[in-house]
Amino acid sequence: MDGEQSGGVEDVEGSPPAGAFGVPVSSADAARRAVDAIVEAGLLDKVLAQADVGELRLTGEGGFLPEMLRRTLEAGLRVELSDHLGYEKGDPAGQGSGNSRNGSTLKRLGTEVGDIDLATPRDRNATFEPKLVAKGQRRLDGLADMIISLYAKGMTVRDIQHHLQSTLGSELSHETISNITEAVVAEVKTWQSRPLDPVYPVVFLDALIVKVRDAHTVRNKAAHIAVGVDTDGVKHVLGIWVQASEGAKFWAGVCAELANRGVRDVLIACCDGLTGFPEAIEATWPRTVVQTCVVHLIRASMRFVPDTDRKQVAAALKMVYTAPTAAVAATEMDEFAGSALGARYPASVKVWRDAWERFIPFLEFPPALRRVIYTTNSIESLNYQLRKIIKNRGHFPNDDAVIKLLWLAIRDIEDKRARERAKEAAQPKELPRKAPPKLVEGAQVQGWNQALGALWIVFPGRLDVTL
Repeated sequence: MDGEQSGGVEDVEGSPPAGAFGVPVSSADAARRAVDAIVEAGLLDKVLAQADVGELRLTGEGGFLPEMLRRTLEAGLRVELSDHLGYEKGDPAGQGSGNSRNGSTLKRLGTEVGDIDLATPRDRNATFEPKLVAKGQRRLDGLADMIISLYAKGMTVRDIQHHLQSTLGSELSHETISNITEAVVAEVKTWQSRPLDPVYPVVFLDALIVKVRDAHTVRNKAAHIAVGVDTDGVKHVLGIWVQASEGAKFWAGVCAELANRGVRDVLIACCDGLTGFPEAIEATWPRTVVQTCVVHLIRASMRFVPDTDRKQVAAALKMVYTAPTAAVAATEMDEFAGSALGARYPASVKVWRDAWERFIPFLEFPPALRRVIYTTNSIESLNYQLRKIIKNRGHFPNDDAVIKLLWLAIRDIEDKRARERAKEAAQPKELPRKAPPKLVEGAQVQGWNQALGALWIVFPGRLDVTL
């Protein structure tokens, strides 16, 4: 005998509706048709009228949408149980089958429209394994995606908890939200250990300062992001590392990791005077040119210059980094140092003098290659976006939390831009495109063909391994 009471919404069986040429209509089209039927029947107007006068809530505890979702899920679970048992409820064919319905179990399920108390049907033999809402599942996947998206935007677990409560009426515990965000850790580790190309013509390295709790104290650490340009001129984020030890030892570990992931050669490594990095690079890839980032040099030297003199100092420094040769650059630098501006801002002169040996390799490259190395706008833009997210977080409990958030944030930024481009793809070609391009991951360097030709000449034979 069945121990389950009937009730709930009826289920409609049948194949998906077909569109033109017999092609099944997408789920979005089917959803629109179902809503259209409700609207045409006047049911939606009645629901909205009740909501307008405060008689009915749409979302949250006791809301219309959670109740609709509950009934839909329960109807689907009953269909699954019928399929499992092999007979419908009340069908005499079930007598003597060896298994039957055995009531239901209530559990609270978190959803995007609010929490619901879901009755999951049972069978007497306890062999029923529902697929629609699995055993042990306490939330729908859409809610988990929402939580991860909010986390990627810099919201703390406590912020997310409050947001879900105030907007959806969903009361998820601090531990549950933490577990959802921790679920991506394995994905991050897979990404951080994925195989890389054998050669990267250019690798940019930049750092973000983050606050991390370490032995009951919060201290500043540098989170380094490496962006590699492959032989097709496409940029990729190679990895994220939080500096946990002294420079030389830390960078030796980073370079060893990249080599173990398949990187056999780097032609040019562009960074900002990181202690121990040039030595680690040269120990791993002896022929790599380590280049101090020109943009960082300019910014560092301009820190000491007030607005009144910035244009003049910038013009003088431009003569240095656009010089045709190292000898001409040295002459221009001497002239700036000996000028009234140089005497007024000796700290600006010192920035260039201290970095000179790591700056002058830049001057040996032809203009097409110089533009690739000098132009780091996309990386700077990425770091700007990431700094805003980090600022919201205050401090991190550990290094892994930093890497997880930065990875999620980069993915979130790129996904958002991809969605905006997809929306414009269906527009007529004559309409202007306003969606932003790829930020870093998968973006192509402008003028890469000319730069690649210069690389073949400046680094003969080093790109042959990619053929």
